[in-house]
Amino acid sequence: MSEKHEFGVAPVTCHSFNKERTGLALSLNNSDVKIYKKAGGKWAETDTLSEHGQRVTGIDWAPNSNRIVTCSADRNAFVWMLEGNKWKQVLVIPRINRAATCVKWSPKENKFAVGSGSRLIAICYYDVENDWWVSRHIKKPIRSTVTCLDWHPNNVLLAAGSTDFKCRVFSGYQKEVDEKPGPCSWGTKMPFGALMAEFSNGGGGWVHSVSFSPSGDKVAWVGHDSSVSVVDATKGNQLLVVKESFLPFMSITWITESSVVAAGYDCNPILFSYSGDKVTMVGKLDQPLEKEASQMSAMNRFKNLDKKASASDTGTDLKTQHQNTITQVSIHTGTKADAGKIATTGVDGNLILWDLKSLEKSIAGLRIS
Repeated sequence: MSEKHEFGVAPVTCHSFNKERTGLALSLNNSDVKIYKKAGGKWAETDTLSEHGQRVTGIDWAPNSNRIVTCSADRNAFVWMLEGNKWKQVLVIPRINRAATCVKWSPKENKFAVGSGSRLIAICYYDVENDWWVSRHIKKPIRSTVTCLDWHPNNVLLAAGSTDFKCRVFSGYQKEVDEKPGPCSWGTKMPFGALMAEFSNGGGGWVHSVSFSPSGDKVAWVGHDSSVSVVDATKGNQLLVVKESFLPFMSITWITESSVVAAGYDCNPILFSYSGDKVTMVGKLDQPLEKEASQMSAMNRFKNLDKKASASDTGTDLKTQHQNTITQVSIHTGTKADAGKIATTGVDGNLILWDLKSLEKSIAGLRIS
């Protein structure tokens, strides 16, 4: 059902897997990027990438090659390539004067996007002549920090969420590296930087994470107002929003064309389904087992002692596998169209792999479709 890996007590800020899922890159809330290799069911540390001067805020391992792009609060981004047994970095010139907040390779890997506190998105592509990555900026009408990004399957359109409470779809068409795109459900003409759509769900929450559906016809995002929003471009950009009693989500991804998984401050990934006219909460993936008092560790008993040295009823352990906020959810096995496993990392320093197929069998009423 699930597989848990521990990386210490520091929060896992962001993570990314290689194509074969034998390699893992993650940052433990500092300026380093740790590289791990799967060995005998465990992750063994093989390298540390330490060029950044401040906290790493985004990591993306290219979907089809051994290249990693990283960005940081130091306003820099690097593209790392494995040469022999050593990771070599290539300079990126994002031209931003505030922290870089997120980074994402395009599906064809010929460019990537960097979000920033400079109220802009840098679309970066490789300049062969100078051996560096140069950038063009998408600025208007972004009014605040760009917090999250996701590419459309056509390699041109880009969804972006920001702290001005809005989700937007832009064109990231780059004539130097892209073929001219054909029409899609979001529009027909896509010059660089064109605003294809802009949405606000009426709430007051920063957008924490955004995700295009496998077809690219729908976009989903989560905000700090505890909302999950879905827009369908094939239905005239129809916006559907669900808010229930859950805490805010920090990350979201599609796992089929009609299902998304969101995770955040509840420490529990939650499955939602989209039916065309409604977004519905299906269930929580982490079904907690009641912990027997006899199973409580000696350390936890000690922590729960009050001033009179008698056991307190208020235990600090959560009943979920993640013991703190989940910071990121990603596809591990399969694709957005048919995900077999998803991965979550959190402030508790843990990485958990969730087998969606076995969860569907074991949790009554859970349907992933």
